[in-house]
Amino acid sequence: MQGSIPSSFTSLRGITEMDLSQNNLSGEIPKFLETFSTLQLLNLSFNNLEGVVPTGGAFSNTGKVFVQGNKKLCTSHTMLELPLCMSTLSKRKKTSYSILIAVPLASVVVVLAACVAAILFKRRSHPKQHIDKSCKELKTFSYSDLAKATNDFSSANLVGAGRFGLVYKGTFEFEANPAAIKVFKLDQIGAPENFFAECEVLRNTRHRNLMRVISLCSSLDRMGNEFKALILEYMGNGSLASWLHSEVHKNKTTRPLNLGSRIMIATDIAAALDYLHNWCTPPLVHCDLKPSNVLLDDDMVAHVSDFGLAKFLYNQSSARLDSSTNRIGPRGSVGYIAPEYGMGCEISTAGDVYSYGVILLEMVTGKHPTDDIFKDGLNLHKLVESAFPQNIGEVLGNGLIQCYKVDEGNHDSHNVNQAMVGMQSCIKQMAKLGLRCSVDSPKDRPAIQDVYSEIIRIKETFSSLRG
Repeated sequence: MQGSIPSSFTSLRGITEMDLSQNNLSGEIPKFLETFSTLQLLNLSFNNLEGVVPTGGAFSNTGKVFVQGNKKLCTSHTMLELPLCMSTLSKRKKTSYSILIAVPLASVVVVLAACVAAILFKRRSHPKQHIDKSCKELKTFSYSDLAKATNDFSSANLVGAGRFGLVYKGTFEFEANPAAIKVFKLDQIGAPENFFAECEVLRNTRHRNLMRVISLCSSLDRMGNEFKALILEYMGNGSLASWLHSEVHKNKTTRPLNLGSRIMIATDIAAALDYLHNWCTPPLVHCDLKPSNVLLDDDMVAHVSDFGLAKFLYNQSSARLDSSTNRIGPRGSVGYIAPEYGMGCEISTAGDVYSYGVILLEMVTGKHPTDDIFKDGLNLHKLVESAFPQNIGEVLGNGLIQCYKVDEGNHDSHNVNQAMVGMQSCIKQMAKLGLRCSVDSPKDRPAIQDVYSEIIRIKETFSSLRG
């Protein structure tokens, strides 16, 4: 989504989560967002927003709001990673001087004693049994280890932000390669459970196309507060979102993805989902599949990440009532969430297939499912469906449109024309698969093993074009 936040979002006041991070939004934060009283998450991170952050509605609870990466924003009250507005800062300085003069020494001693008691209590009551259960075989790191690796969690090392935490690039002593350090915001409702959920998933899964956990940290910070983080394999080429939408990272130049790269990435994602749905025991549903959760390594191999909302599909005899994986309400991100989840249906593998279908259509068109053009009933699925198959060239993204450009002076080149026809066929097959996966009814979507087989056939067809 480019530009300002569309007013059409006012029709979504009943939703509980809104993820608008990395969408190149600009201007002031619209006042109407204060009226979204049901929001449990509002992620506006890494945009170009400016001005003062509102204080009403969802903004009254800073634990619900993420605004990191907007360098022109300021706040009238304490908020993570944002400076205070100048007028507020001036008032606070005057007030603080008055308080320092007025508060008697005895009160200061009482406050210090209370802080020491709280720290000691946290040290004694700090739970370790969950770590032993979920990630017992992993070597643990201390808070100081991570602080040193990230230059005290400097904003210069911040590479991403999610609903439950921040991701930093870190370099440890005696290690040649950097790591990704995901620090959980434990004051956010559900974040501690999210940490243990990710531990459980990463401990029980092993696949080439899944994010690999290196280690973890469950400790106390310098103030005695509980601190939890995961140390993950660093992905040098960032997220798929940053490649599909170049405006996401303006300070980083990325070349457009060619058709071959898009097919390979789509194959990697399908392989990861096939493993989660059919080879894990019990099966695992990701529940938040989207391009920003697909990370690319130095060889452009895709790795599915962020398992905080993932759910194991236990059978009834071994069902677990886990607060982190059975919360009521939609699970996922706006634009990618399966429509049946919004109606209270149970989590199923068909939800991941829907999200995968949206990603395929996004890879074909280069359009984000929440772009401004999608209003009055139009969505990404309907856009592609209306153009398929004869006019599919009219909705292609910049990285693919050259496949439909005819060179009038090159009609005699039989090989070039044959390759062009072959690439157009691959694009149509990807679009058709995306449409099949993203239909509204979950029973009409193909199973992931059939999706995986189809994308492999598309990959083989494309490979044959290159001889």
